[in-house]
Amino acid sequence: MFGLDELQGIIGVFFTQPDLLAQALTHSSYANENPGIVPSSNERLEFLGDAVLDLIVAENLYRDFPSINEGEMTRLRSLLVRQDTLARVAESIGLGNYLYLGKGEEASNGKGKPANLARAFEALVAAIYLDQGYSAAEQLILDLLDAELWKVLSQGALIDYKSRLQELLQARGQQPPDYYLIGTEGPDHDKKFSVEVRLGNEVLANGSGRSKKKAETEAARVALEKLNVT
Repeated sequence: MFGLDELQGIIGVFFTQPDLLAQALTHSSYANENPGIVPSSNERLEFLGDAVLDLIVAENLYRDFPSINEGEMTRLRSLLVRQDTLARVAESIGLGNYLYLGKGEEASNGKGKPANLARAFEALVAAIYLDQGYSAAEQLILDLLDAELWKVLSQGALIDYKSRLQELLQARGQQPPDYYLIGTEGPDHDKKFSVEVRLGNEVLANGSGRSKKKAETEAARVALEKLNVT
């Protein structure tokens, strides 16, 4: 089956079992039309990938946003794993170009349908999980969902702590705060960033997270907490 090497290069994951990747890309319409070529469609992988995706997103929300409650985490997770979001993520890596579709599905623009893209992405997550393990699946998901996470946050799905801190300080006649990266630790695939938020020369608070943005958000949250306005 064509395109596997190219796609592996795009996602930075190279399979020891390429048949898993091929299965993840196989729509049921193609499997039905070519029973002797492919053993099965991506539906079983999609089922597993949905569970892996939910766990990874939930774990990282719990770890990276210690101030939000269960309801907020549930709402944010649902926004990140819904079909439209996963379809956009799949489009960002051109996943539709590598799908194996039956003739009818191909003719009806099946490679661009959000449902097909989202399901294929879930199947891809499962294939990586089975072939490379949890850490590899987690890394791919966090890399690809990071932009979606900050889009959701910027649209007000949760409290925008950085904006809230800036507005508070300006309301008090003070200058906007500055954020400084003060350190990083850990390997590239699991790096932790530490940030200070300062008002002039005064350190208001520290924060840490798995990206600089997350560390800045946590620092702003802690600063607001110290100022008794969270």
